[in-house]
Amino acid sequence: MNINNYKPKPVDVSDVELPESLNELFEQIAENVHEVWSCGRMNDGWVYGPERDDEMKTHPCLVPYVELDEKEKEYDRNTAINTLKLIIKLGYNIEKR
Repeated sequence: MNINNYKPKPVDVSDVELPESLNELFEQIAENVHEVWSCGRMNDGWVYGPERDDEMKTHPCLVPYVELDEKEKEYDRNTAINTLKLIIKLGYNIEKR
């Protein structure tokens, strides 16, 4: 397969409305997404640095989620929200026990 022909086809979840009751959940998922990403980077030898430097393996987002700026948090929230929407679109129910 030629990677230049790759065209992502995410499931369209634009018609899914998340209930307000899931706001806390998507924020928790967003924080965990950041934690998983951070662990992966750190396991690969990356450390905090004020600027991203691929050669030195430094990244400014290697901080706790609460310390991220809103733009970075939105990236993680978008992943969480779209994942929850996909779960609902696929017919699953999400409820707290």
